[in-house]
Amino acid sequence: MMIYPIKLLNEIKDRLIHSQHTIAVAESVTSGHLQAAFSLADEATFFYQGGITAYNLGQKSRHLLVEPIHAVKNNCVSAPIACDMAINVSRLFVSHYGVGITGYAATIPEEGINDLFAFYAISLNGKIVHQAKITADKSSMLDAQLYYTEQVLNGLYSVLQANSNLV
Repeated sequence: MMIYPIKLLNEIKDRLIHSQHTIAVAESVTSGHLQAAFSLADEATFFYQGGITAYNLGQKSRHLLVEPIHAVKNNCVSAPIACDMAINVSRLFVSHYGVGITGYAATIPEEGINDLFAFYAISLNGKIVHQAKITADKSSMLDAQLYYTEQVLNGLYSVLQANSNLV
């Protein structure tokens, strides 16, 4: 059973290696699935710097410099938090591209979270080049995490296509 889109990952790999760019990821809601996916691409050591899973405010603030007051107000889930994660994981791992994602893979009715969604951002050389909100209608946490992972990879591929002339 193949759970990650290997063909897409290798297309991303080809574009990153061709442009001599590297990438790092900061995850929360996907809980390591992006890291696992990138590690499966052919020649991952030539473009993939690594990643971090920061699952709570303390770790997001400490390692990814997420602004804590905004994070508390938004339960660590917002577009600005995804942007902070993308920019700062790139700095942390010394990569050209950074990806940050935060969101919900399960509902939390007692906190008013009745829908599944995530925010992700992609940075290039310290500037956000893409950000989006993903909504999911999945029956399990794993299905939602895998869906978010694939959507981020598709978004990244689109960014790489658009920036193919940047070296």
